[in-house]
Parts: sequence; structure tokens; C-alpha cells
Amino acid sequence: MAILWALMALLLLSFVLLPVLRRRRGVIEQVHPGHPDAADPADYGFVREEELDIRMPGPDHDLLDVLDLVQRTHDHRAAAQLLAGTEIAGELRWQRVQAFAGAAALELQQRPGGVSETPGGQWLRVWRAEQPKDAGGAAVHAEFLVQQAWRTSTPGTDDFRIIMEEARDACGQAALLSPGDPVPYIIELSVARGLHYGRPEFEQLWLKILDRAPAHMGAHLAALHYWCEKWHGSRETAYSFAEAAAARAPRGSLLAAMPLFAVFEHLPEVNLVASFYQSEVVTKAVHGALHAVHSARESDPMLAHVRHLLVFFLVRSERWSEAMGELIHVDGHVGALPWTLSANPAAEFALYRALAVAGYEANGGSPATLPG
Repeated sequence: MAILWALMALLLLSFVLLPVLRRRRGVIEQVHPGHPDAADPADYGFVREEELDIRMPGPDHDLLDVLDLVQRTHDHRAAAQLLAGTEIAGELRWQRVQAFAGAAALELQQRPGGVSETPGGQWLRVWRAEQPKDAGGAAVHAEFLVQQAWRTSTPGTDDFRIIMEEARDACGQAALLSPGDPVPYIIELSVARGLHYGRPEFEQLWLKILDRAPAHMGAHLAALHYWCEKWHGSRETAYSFAEAAAARAPRGSLLAAMPLFAVFEHLPEVNLVASFYQSEVVTKAVHGALHAVHSARESDPMLAHVRHLLVFFLVRSERWSEAMGELIHVDGHVGALPWTLSANPAAEFALYRALAVAGYEANGGSPATLPG
């Protein structure tokens, strides 16, 4: 039995760690770097691995400019102005709140402070102290606490519960400052998962979000976690939630891609059957996500999230040309599922990109035939 498990592990590693690929009679084979038959993503104008931006799923130049300014000057005012000018019910506000909170949490992790050192993320504390009625600052603070709970504590411990209860109070304060804003309630979805809200309590929270932003993709993705098998639901419940969201999606909405996220959340940890990714449930979910992507506005802030997950599934199902079609839209930014689950998101993305290029070339593709 030990030998069998060792062979299975080697089989998995041969796929996951395959560094360079080449074309020969339609079969993808390993070759040495620099080999003339090696597939080179650079031939397609793709960004070098070390230059991939792991902070965001796609470009948000205003956000990145403000983040750089805030972290350089430790002055929160630019962040407050950016959020004040961002549509309350839109996807972009939720993403920006997450980004500011994540930046503060990461700073604190890197510089916890001491006798002679100011702790990282001090600009967020100053923001809350100087502008206690600012809805944007209140939302960022609530999300910061949620991220701190998941980053620094173990679910089920007293430390985790204490931070999450503080986050719940912060969500309530943020909601009072901006009554029509769905973001404080979206943040609370993570609190609900961590503090084990019962189904009636969770559904009451969910109704508050639907009243404010019924087609909010970010909110649906946050709620999906609660319904997943690993938290407070099941595979069937999660699929049902995702399929219901897709069925009521308005024209041009990315909610039609929700079933693909539900499938991803319930992938088997070890899957040696390649045909799984050509199965009916995966094929149907991929089809729905592709339809959503092709129907959505190019400016939709959630579009990159869906494209990144499509790259993962299209490569796994050996749909090389379609994978390349998504890669040309998202290359350069890798701050999205599934890459962010890896300790090295850029390397994980680069591996799948190399697989896509190799498979594309193995079937006669080239930079000249790259889909537009």
C-alpha cells in the first residue's frame, strides 16, 4: 500500500511540477529550459513571472496609486477620498475596502511594533480616530478585523472569537454610517461563517444585502463559502445557491458564473481521473462562465475574477485555445482564485500559463493564431 501511495504522489508531482513543456506528435512532454522545442510564454507577450502583480485580479490604477501614496506617506486622506468617490453599491467599493484592509493587515504583520517602532497600518488607526463618522474608514476597519482574525487566530479559539465579535460590532457601526451600503453586511458574511451563525440568522443578513445590491457578485461569492460543505452547508446546498443566483442573473451579469465557483469549492483534494474536468457538471459550469464573460461589460470589476478561474478549469480540461483566450485578458495580475490559495501565486499562475501555451502549440497554435 505504501508503494502504491508513493506512485500516486509521483504521478501528481509529474503534473504539478512540470516546468517546461514542448510539442511532439500532439503529446505534451518535459524538456529542458532553453530547448528549441520548449513552449515560451514570452513569445505571446506575457509578463515575466517575477513581474506578475499578486495584489489585484486586474488593473485598478486609481487604487494602486492611492495605496502607494498611503503606504509611502502614512496619510489616510487619499484612501478616504477614493472610497468617498466610489459608488456605494458597486463591486469596486467592496474590492477597494478589501485592498485597503489587506494592506493594513499585511503592514501590521510585517511591523508589529515595539518600544521604539510604530506598528504597521497606523494610518488606519489614525483614520478611524480623526474621522470616526467616515463610512469608508469604518468599513475598512471592520474588514481589517476580519482579516486579522483569519490571519492570526485559529477558528474555534477564544482569540478568534474575540476578534470576530469586535468585527461584528464594527460592521454594525459601518452600516449605521452608510444605511444603503451593502459592504458592511458583506463583511459580516465572513463573521457569520467564523462565528457559526445559524441558518435563520444568516438568511436575515443575506436579505439585507439583497435589498441593497441583489446582483452583487462579490457578495454572492462571500455567501457561497457559508453554504459550502467545509463550513455550514453541503455540496448540494452550495450548488443550489449558485445555480439559483445564475438563474436570476440579469442580462450581462457575471452571476451566471457562480456554479463554476461552487464546483471549485468542492473539488476533490486528490483527483487522478483526468476525465473529471470533462464531466457534465464541470462542462456545464464552464459553459455558463464563458457565456457570462462574453456577455459582461469589459469594465466589470469582477470580470478578471471569473477569467482567472476559467483559466484553471480550461487548462485542466485541456481546452487550450479557450484558455489562451482568457490568459491574454488577465495576464499581468494574479491576485485572484485559484492562485491566491498558493504560497506563491505568481509561480502557480505561471505554471498553468506554461501548460496552456504548450497545449496550444501541441495542437498547432502559435502567436500568429492567438485568439483575440
